[in-house]
Amino acid sequence: LLVPLLQRCLQLLLLPIQVLSCLGLWDPFYKKVFPYIMAKVAPIYNQKVYKQKQELFSNLGKFAGPSGQLRLLEIGTGTGANFQFYPPGCRLTCTDPNPNFTKFLLKSLSENQHLKLERSVVASGEDLHEVEDGAVDVVVCTLVLCSVTNCRRVLAEVLRVLRMGGAFFFLEHVAADPSSWTYFWQKVCDPAWKYLGDGCSLSRETQKELEKTNFSELNLRCIRVTPHWSPTSPHIIGYAVK
Repeated sequence: LLVPLLQRCLQLLLLPIQVLSCLGLWDPFYKKVFPYIMAKVAPIYNQKVYKQKQELFSNLGKFAGPSGQLRLLEIGTGTGANFQFYPPGCRLTCTDPNPNFTKFLLKSLSENQHLKLERSVVASGEDLHEVEDGAVDVVVCTLVLCSVTNCRRVLAEVLRVLRMGGAFFFLEHVAADPSSWTYFWQKVCDPAWKYLGDGCSLSRETQKELEKTNFSELNLRCIRVTPHWSPTSPHIIGYAVK
């Protein structure tokens, strides 16, 4: 009973935002503001997980095609926070459903000239029809599966665009252990969080969706990102092979 009560209290505090959302005004406004927020937040987050990202993406090169060049597609590229971790000469396809990220994306590309941008597509992870079947060696997705409408469809698209033997690299915050206080606060904050996190869910069990997807190999581990009291602290990190 405590969870619904606290949820109602938070919803009461966010009543003006809920009214704007019902009128169809909040989402267009926040889509313009959100890239500016992420431009400030992404570097702070990168500092926290720098070693983990460096270790994870150090494996990208082994999935390069016969030519030696790596064809990489990133879902939800945002501000390009991952670009610094990608290998030189990487042939990059960027996708994001929010076109307001474009100027931040271009700024990141100018700072990471070791990469070659092949194309940038305004598209959601659930519908990557502009990308051909088996067209890429690697798909990368970080802090995106928490906010997509349909995680299963995104992973189906990942499998479709990957070549056989290609890999899906991920780093996502996920639901905590259901018996923990972290999970309690995730459930309390979830209804309100989506308005401030552009549809983000704090308690999504992304690891279960990955386990259900038809990958030939899944390398996954759980980590905690500071501060540990935060509802976004529990993460999964790893890669899966088609």
